[in-house]
Amino acid sequence: MPLGLSQTIHNNRLQVSHFLWRALSSRYNPLLAQMVVTRRCNLSCGYCNEYDDFSAPVSFRFLQQRVAALAKLNTAAVTCTGGEPLMNPHLGEVIQTIRDNGMIATMITNGYRLNRKRIEQLNDCGLQEMQISIDNLEPDDVSQKSLRAVKSKLVLLSKHAKFKVSVNSVLGVSDERTEDAYVVAQTAKELGFFHSVGVLHDHSGTLKPLSAKQFDVYRRITELSHSITHRMNYRLFQKNLMHGRSNNWKCRAGARYLYICEDGNVHWCSQQRGYPGIPLDAYTRDDIVREFDTQKGCAPHCTLSCVHQMSAFDRWRGQSIEDPGQYRVHSS
Repeated sequence: MPLGLSQTIHNNRLQVSHFLWRALSSRYNPLLAQMVVTRRCNLSCGYCNEYDDFSAPVSFRFLQQRVAALAKLNTAAVTCTGGEPLMNPHLGEVIQTIRDNGMIATMITNGYRLNRKRIEQLNDCGLQEMQISIDNLEPDDVSQKSLRAVKSKLVLLSKHAKFKVSVNSVLGVSDERTEDAYVVAQTAKELGFFHSVGVLHDHSGTLKPLSAKQFDVYRRITELSHSITHRMNYRLFQKNLMHGRSNNWKCRAGARYLYICEDGNVHWCSQQRGYPGIPLDAYTRDDIVREFDTQKGCAPHCTLSCVHQMSAFDRWRGQSIEDPGQYRVHSS
């Protein structure tokens, strides 16, 4: 086994051990914070409502302050997201700051702006995991995140990345491109990457119905995937949703999972902006305790796998209090 690959596997095991300790040793600390480092994206996918084409990157000074605030809350992992995080020129410094504060550092990207130099920079700053989103083989009006555009980037990652790489696809974007997701999954497996598949949601995070073809491809990808996380998420959450059934679960958004928008405010998730809407530097353990036990009215049909996964550690913990009734507030 090459030394670089061996070190990556070793680092991944340490990362998992670190994360599990944070998950099991306490219930009132965030496990994952997704932090927007820029709202701007270099693409304009038709189904996405999490970007614009004009915003300036969040300044490094503000991001430093937010990372420090997350560390103070004993957060386990921070994901840099957007928009397209590679459009923030200080991304490497942000990742280094996350690591210096003792937290796991990950990112989500469309991969277009990757090259060997950028990959090596991400290695040097201590990135531990990258998720690349690929929805189809050829770009179209609905999604520009295509395999053709980033195949060469995936090859570079397979040769040079010292961090875990995971490829994620979304089903439900367009029925005629459904088979593309399976090809993407095959490619990821051939390159030694993890692969997962999600289901498209609307602006509130609720499932959009899948066709028979999409059901079949999802099943085949699940059989192909060697991701334990993906299989667990299917059994606990996505299986019911895809068959039109709601899920009875305790959503821990605002507690175990935090979404930090570009303005530095804490929200339940990217699709439920507006509540609690508290600045991160003012967010306290009392807020975490409240949101840990708050029932979210949007939870039964939620498709957001990141929130599902972070909440699953507390599946049998605590009771839910009455929904504050503000979950319908969205960003424009």
